[in-house]
Amino acid sequence: MSLHNVICGINGSGKTSLLEAAHILGTARSFRAGGAKSLITHGKQTYVVQGDRRTPGGGNVSLGVQRQKGGGMSLRIAGEPSRSVSQLADELPLLLINADSFDLLVGEPANRRRFMDWGVFHVEHNLRDHRRRFQRALTQRNHLLRRGKLQASELEVWTRDLAVHAELVSAGRDRFLSALRGVFEPLVSELAPEIGPVELAYRRGWDASSSYADTLQRSLASDQEQGFTQSGPQRADIRVTVGGYSAADTLSRGQQKLLVCALKLAQGQILAGQQGGVLYLIDDLPSELDAERCERVCRALGAMRVQTMITCVSRSAIPAQWLGSDEEVAMFHVEQGCVSLVSDANNQ
Repeated sequence: MSLHNVICGINGSGKTSLLEAAHILGTARSFRAGGAKSLITHGKQTYVVQGDRRTPGGGNVSLGVQRQKGGGMSLRIAGEPSRSVSQLADELPLLLINADSFDLLVGEPANRRRFMDWGVFHVEHNLRDHRRRFQRALTQRNHLLRRGKLQASELEVWTRDLAVHAELVSAGRDRFLSALRGVFEPLVSELAPEIGPVELAYRRGWDASSSYADTLQRSLASDQEQGFTQSGPQRADIRVTVGGYSAADTLSRGQQKLLVCALKLAQGQILAGQQGGVLYLIDDLPSELDAERCERVCRALGAMRVQTMITCVSRSAIPAQWLGSDEEVAMFHVEQGCVSLVSDANNQ
């Protein structure tokens, strides 16, 4: 593959399936609904996706994912079996921009928490164990809160563990968002100067004036009544505003897409500064964008020197200036699931 790979074809030709295969190699799951069963050919029991990742030193690392109808999964990295999806994500960090990416602005807070946690996962490896222990403590505490008869000593153990790891998880998210702002703001100015200043505010999920341990103590009776832990990192959110108003409520769809692109490109820049590159999967880039705005995104991607897979219906939707520049761009055409390389992308 080249640095930038533009995949053209009519709707239903199989363009998105190529992005989906790359996504599976980096996450062991599809970004489309339906689960593994929907991807398996009729009459078969499994699907297999295989590929190679080029290392910074010029070598290759083979990756393989096999999923079964019954839910089983096997992974291979560099020819060796692996049980860790996290290891797969380390080998092939990727970011997806598609129609569902609008949920980063207009969707539930869980979408923005996943956005933050992707950054923390890839940048602060030492926090991975704390996040796992936070999730375990939260699950156990909620289980105890739902029980009719509560052992106070048992609840106290999980509450104490939850408080410790929640603070660390929240601090990691806060650091990531602080770093993100420094990269995000100039990207917004480049991609969407007409929007004006955009603010990102982190809401950690409990009163900022109190420690989480104190918050849990004060809310104990209410948590018992409700049967779950009502505050904490599991309730965190990012508030994205323009001029003090919600970006989701004030921006057009095209402006929202540029803002999402700026957020995702900022994520990739932070990762590149920490440990290397990231693969961008961009499904139907020209959708919602006019030619000028599409060119801005392409120019920003070119400046980042990251690898991309970009789909579109027509080659003409991709700025000719980008294809005709010195950037390493390859054009592919997909028809009825068959992929062919276009020898002269600039003239096709």
